[in-house]
Amino acid sequence: MRKILTKYLLIWLTLFCILSFFWDRIPGTDRLIDPFDLKGSSMKMLISAAMLVIGSLLPLDEVKMVVKRWPLILGGTFIQFTSMPLLAFCAAKIFHIEDPYYTGLILAGAVPGAMASNLLTMLAGGNTSYSVGLTTSATLFSPLTIPLLLRLLLGKGISPEVAPMMLDLLLTVVLPVLVGFTLSRLFAFWNRCAQLIGEVVGNVVIIWIISAVVAVNRGGFGVNVLFLIPPLLFLNLGGYSAGALGGKLIGLDSRMRRALLLEIGMQNAGLGATIARNYFEDKPGAALCCALYTFGCMFTGILVAQSFRLADYRQTKQTDAGGENPDAPDSETDKAASDA
Repeated sequence: MRKILTKYLLIWLTLFCILSFFWDRIPGTDRLIDPFDLKGSSMKMLISAAMLVIGSLLPLDEVKMVVKRWPLILGGTFIQFTSMPLLAFCAAKIFHIEDPYYTGLILAGAVPGAMASNLLTMLAGGNTSYSVGLTTSATLFSPLTIPLLLRLLLGKGISPEVAPMMLDLLLTVVLPVLVGFTLSRLFAFWNRCAQLIGEVVGNVVIIWIISAVVAVNRGGFGVNVLFLIPPLLFLNLGGYSAGALGGKLIGLDSRMRRALLLEIGMQNAGLGATIARNYFEDKPGAALCCALYTFGCMFTGILVAQSFRLADYRQTKQTDAGGENPDAPDSETDKAASDA
């Protein structure tokens, strides 16, 4: 099951997104519970379960290394909060995006990295500990950086409550990771179970989250928003490029570069949509723009993660066959991260 789910992840994702989009139009579903209609608490529980698995799978040596190199976390966070808002602003100007979508595009660039980046980093064979550190750092800084960036780029500031946002992060992301990591250190049985089902849980969560995003925006997606695809894709791919280049500039190894690449390209646009609904009620297109980015970055993120995974598989197969090219880079991982 794990191999089938992982190998054909994009196919499963596409099928479930189609099912989610047309769910309320399928005869008989009006008598069933909508599995894609996830409320805020249900989504948080789903993410927390995935973070528990991630924490259970974190290698002890990897965690120690990341703690010792904490300046690299701050460096990655700095790259994110400078490159993504700038890319969003450039995308808006290049593609002539006006309000309300301009506000949504800026919001997508101003928010911190998405929690799903941790799951995809695990799938990509990246440094998951570094990914979790980046997500935590960026989210803790976001109550300060988001209002500042919106003031600079929109001329309008917001004042989101700092304490609830930080508490939500701690309970949803940080605490489950710490609990999972501790349980794996204390109980070998727990660690074996995590190794057995961890990847399956992560992939199921990814599919479910994106399908839920599609379900929330069933009435919003349409031909009239196709003009948003080029600027959003520009922002997304630009984020991946900024992560790859920035990772090299601050001296990250290949596995940490994978984590930074995914962290920067996969913004927490779901948070952006929430901010848009709460603070820009007169601009419904802003929330829709963020929702489109959430779907798009998850889709491309899976492609990136699976490309890294395929590179690792080919490298392992080549090594086992004894045909490794001595003139090639130190590892296929480095080459994949460099190509990205």
